[in-house]
Amino acid sequence: MSFGGVMMPAQLPPVTADMLVVFAITLLAFSLFATERVPVDVTALIVMVALMVLEPWTQISVEAGVAGFSNDATITVLAMFILSAGISRTGAVQQLGKRMASFAGSDERRQLLSVVSVAGIPSGFLNNTPIVAMLIPAVSDLAREGGTSPSKLLIPLSYASMVGGMLTLIGTSTNLVASDVSARLLGRPFSMFEFTGLGAIVFLTGAGYLLLVGHRLIPERIAPDEGLLAEYEMSEYLTEVVVAEDSPLVGRTITTIDEAFPPEIAVVQVLRGNEEIEGSSGATVEGGDALIVRAGVERIQRLAGTRGLSIAATDVTEATFGGPASGAAADVADGETERVATARDSRTFVELVIPTGSSFVGKRPVETSLGREYGVDLLSLRRGTELLHRRLEGLVLDRGDTLLVHAAPETLERMAADPNVIVARELADRGYRTDKLPLAVGIVLGVVGLAALGVLDILVAALGGVIAMVLGGVLDPDELYDAVEWDVIFLLAGLIPLGIAFDRTGTAALIGALVAETAAYLPALGVLWVFYVITALTTAVVSNAGSVVLMIPIGVATAGTIGANPFAFVLAVTFAASADFMTPVGYQTNLLVYGPGGYRFTDYARVGAPLQLVLSVVTVLGIAALWGV
Repeated sequence: MSFGGVMMPAQLPPVTADMLVVFAITLLAFSLFATERVPVDVTALIVMVALMVLEPWTQISVEAGVAGFSNDATITVLAMFILSAGISRTGAVQQLGKRMASFAGSDERRQLLSVVSVAGIPSGFLNNTPIVAMLIPAVSDLAREGGTSPSKLLIPLSYASMVGGMLTLIGTSTNLVASDVSARLLGRPFSMFEFTGLGAIVFLTGAGYLLLVGHRLIPERIAPDEGLLAEYEMSEYLTEVVVAEDSPLVGRTITTIDEAFPPEIAVVQVLRGNEEIEGSSGATVEGGDALIVRAGVERIQRLAGTRGLSIAATDVTEATFGGPASGAAADVADGETERVATARDSRTFVELVIPTGSSFVGKRPVETSLGREYGVDLLSLRRGTELLHRRLEGLVLDRGDTLLVHAAPETLERMAADPNVIVARELADRGYRTDKLPLAVGIVLGVVGLAALGVLDILVAALGGVIAMVLGGVLDPDELYDAVEWDVIFLLAGLIPLGIAFDRTGTAALIGALVAETAAYLPALGVLWVFYVITALTTAVVSNAGSVVLMIPIGVATAGTIGANPFAFVLAVTFAASADFMTPVGYQTNLLVYGPGGYRFTDYARVGAPLQLVLSVVTVLGIAALWGV
């Protein structure tokens, strides 16, 4: 169809009971996704079970319902998670981060260029979510050491990884799922570099926007020279009190002094002279010891007279704990003299991010390994724009939460290997298998090359790469399971049957005919743009993989109704599903940087809406020019 031609759509197909049932299940899924009453992977399983139970109307048998678990795309995504983990264990991304820091220095424009390049280009060959997780510490440190607000660099980190993921088939799980659906509906899966030309245009457009316009729109939510205590407004909640000689606390072991206080007060640290006293040593409290406690000043004042405690005159800062934790630029206020000499084993402050799929989600901190295994002191929690300081032990953790904790360096090293949290600072020694770096990179390049040349199917090549990672010692066998983001796997497996039900029951054809009504007023190119926008908005509710599964069948049906190129609509959905720049919840990488950047929900719309509009036009025009409409 020509760009300028306008075609009247065909008559709408009749609405059947089968369609109504599928619509009802879809609305249930949308409501659960939007309200987040249950995790997204559980929602997908609910959808899958509902489809099988209602088989007479959904046409989804038990075999079709569970087919998502054996689907090529699901297994390929699983394998790509493991390959990405192999690269991570060698420290390859961190090496790029160091080069990024040495190139950027304190120049904000060079910092931004480095972040966009280091996040974007590797995201074309590795899953972009782990890349962002690995780069958050390096970018946060780069910002603070270079005198730049972390807020200025973390949204660009996420956005660059999103547009970089569109460079190849394996850049994001969305592409792999879209390829599978395209193969099922059109008999045309994506090749490795099927849309690399368009992906390069999108990446360069996105990078140019971030460098020239986007960075001006990002507010500085975190001051460049602000330490973590100031950032989390802890001055009113951390107090230093001195134990009197006649205090009833004298003689108690340090591990039990918390029992002497109400639950709202927690002892963070015990200082004796210029040294920190560790509770594990069995030491007892002595007169003259200083306690750093987390509580409101008014609460401490009420206790001081009765407990044999006196409030110290000086404020508690990072210096009190042996130095700042958020990078070299986290200055001590007004050049205050450090009370405690910095010790090699002294505790430090750090932020922890709870990622999607973490086992901590839905649990209280005391129910997780934060308290049981790691023994960290939880000082504050950032949830969206809220900073929470009180009753932290009773809060239920959610994905995207950012925790301010006080922990020992060796504890941070163990937590850095825990997939349930992201330590938002770069650690000196992570035990990377640097000697395996060439092998790991070679394996990934081999997977890409074999799939691109058609020697092996991408699924076979990826699984072969996993085997090579294990046999080559890049990954231990017991690390394979921790490498997989199981919530994504269950999300894909649960929603793939819904896409099949859309096709089999004619629901996709009905919605496609409704969308095609716009053809009465718009040329095919305009309908394609409308479909791009609808998909991008859908992604904000049901996730990128979910929108691909739901929208591609509708796009193919729409194209058939108006006589357009169905593959163009497949590509529009694929690109739009990775273009949710307007919210922190529609794409995992946006959520990962939400807390560490100190962002507000509206910051994403402020920066992302213009980018989304620009890319909608660029992408649709690119599809029309390269594949035709």
